[in-house]
Amino acid sequence: MKNSIYLHGLLAATLVISTAACASTMSGVQADTEKAVENTGGAIETMDVKAALIADGRVDATSINVDTSASTKTVVLKGSVPTDEQRRVAAVIAMEQAKGYTIENRLTVVPKPPAQ
Repeated sequence: MKNSIYLHGLLAATLVISTAACASTMSGVQADTEKAVENTGGAIETMDVKAALIADGRVDATSINVDTSASTKTVVLKGSVPTDEQRRVAAVIAMEQAKGYTIENRLTVVPKPPAQ
């Protein structure tokens, strides 16, 4: 009889611990899923902005790197362009593509040497 009570108590304790572990695991899965969705959203914005920069004939995008943080809703343009006008236009293109995002324009102007 004592063993039966002990086993029932042990079983109940195991179920409580298992249920708590499941809830903890589910919480972790939900957090991981939310992070993955956030990262995917950032990656999509990055691709959209980079594609728009490449497609636009006014900007030489070969030396532009685009980083996006979906959690802070920020797009960062890094790298260089040959003129100040291209630097400005790149920021405008990024704003048009990533509506609702803040654009940090960290592009530097590095003039190309004259063609010989």
